[in-house]
Amino acid sequence: MECFKALTHLKCFLYHQLLIFTFWLYGVQYVISMETVSIPSSHSQNPVLLAESPIASFDPIEISPAVIPHYPYPGEPSSPMYPSFPTTYEPVLTGKCPVNFSSITNILEKTASDCSAPLAALVGNVICCPQVSSLLHIFQGSYSRSVDSLILHKAAANDCFSDIMSILASRGANNTVPTLCSVRSSNLTGGSCPVKDVTMFEKMVNTSKLVEACSSVDSLRECCQPVCQPAIAEAAFRISSGQSSLMASPILGGNSTAVDVLTDCKGVVYAWLARNLSSDTANTAFRTLSNCKVNKVCPLEFEEPSAVIKACSDMVSPNPSCCSSLNTYIAGIQKQMLITNRQAINCAMTFGSMLQKGGVMTNVYELCDVDLKDFSLQAYGQQGCLLRSSLTDIVIDQAGLSFTCDLSDNIDAPWPSSSSVSSLSLCAPEMSLPALPTSQKSGHPGDLGSGIRSLIPIFSALIFSILS
Repeated sequence: MECFKALTHLKCFLYHQLLIFTFWLYGVQYVISMETVSIPSSHSQNPVLLAESPIASFDPIEISPAVIPHYPYPGEPSSPMYPSFPTTYEPVLTGKCPVNFSSITNILEKTASDCSAPLAALVGNVICCPQVSSLLHIFQGSYSRSVDSLILHKAAANDCFSDIMSILASRGANNTVPTLCSVRSSNLTGGSCPVKDVTMFEKMVNTSKLVEACSSVDSLRECCQPVCQPAIAEAAFRISSGQSSLMASPILGGNSTAVDVLTDCKGVVYAWLARNLSSDTANTAFRTLSNCKVNKVCPLEFEEPSAVIKACSDMVSPNPSCCSSLNTYIAGIQKQMLITNRQAINCAMTFGSMLQKGGVMTNVYELCDVDLKDFSLQAYGQQGCLLRSSLTDIVIDQAGLSFTCDLSDNIDAPWPSSSSVSSLSLCAPEMSLPALPTSQKSGHPGDLGSGIRSLIPIFSALIFSILS
């Protein structure tokens, strides 16, 4: 009898625990908007840093208008990242551009999404501007399919550029794209490159080699073991230097005019590739090459950290004054833009080098618990998000805005081993991205665990990520 009672109590206990777990599981899968007394009209900017997991890729995080909470702190200004969804409309075109835009509709739509008005300024360096550049190359390639020219003459370039920007704006793109990305109609003219027609290009360049190198760009290897990039550089060099005496070209002498010619000729090479590849294939290749470029440097701007240097010099143990000054400085640079995980490593190394040159020789990142995510935009509770270093796009659909954000957990910011970071290479084995730490909640790095999705508020909205 006693055994029966004990067994009954045990079953009730387990059933009770199962109910608790079920309600908890339900709770983490849904979001309850937080009510507040008032919503301030002013906004304060909060930028972000993003990263790529070397082990696993996670589902896109999403901002949905249906789950946007009211700002929980009525006494503080809300974030400018509160999503808005501009109404699309039919663009007013010049009617003078000799290109059928329907042939590149998918690329136009992708570019409009990547440069959407609420996010364009924060993702300009990593997503928006690389996609705009790709669009212009693909537009040139589309134009050249019906003519022998790889470039547009000035008048047509002006009309077409105006139409492209009008179409993007009508699809929700930020109307500051030309300024944000430093693009203009002259990007479609070939500039000072001496070869601008298809016939001459194909006489001077080994086109089969060029297509083979760039028709399928390996996004994982191209940046460290390039195949397409040198093929484009070689083709650009050939058409920029003329048909003879290639090695005697003044371009190798570093003359600024010659460098401009080479740059313009690279644009012509891109146009030829876009002419001969499908728009999706060309776009993937061009975006991958852009990623190789943007991930090499830190895009953040650093002011002289004199206050940090003063507070942290000759420090060998945690110092509240030092950490407070350091945190205040980093909180300022967080507000600039979204960056990738590899850019975050560069930024941490660059800032660390600045501190070392000022006399801060102690690893203050370690003493003050500075992580890579601290160089990114922060949400409530200091959640950070690092963009992937591989190709990432913003998607606009009925659910709202979404983009992929890889969970990086709390990876320590790397402190430079010397005062110089000139030799920093993310392709070197010792500079590879740190592995995701093994979570106490999960037995393996990058493990999706039980598959429960954690909803994290970013930019005063809800950005979805995966709980490692």
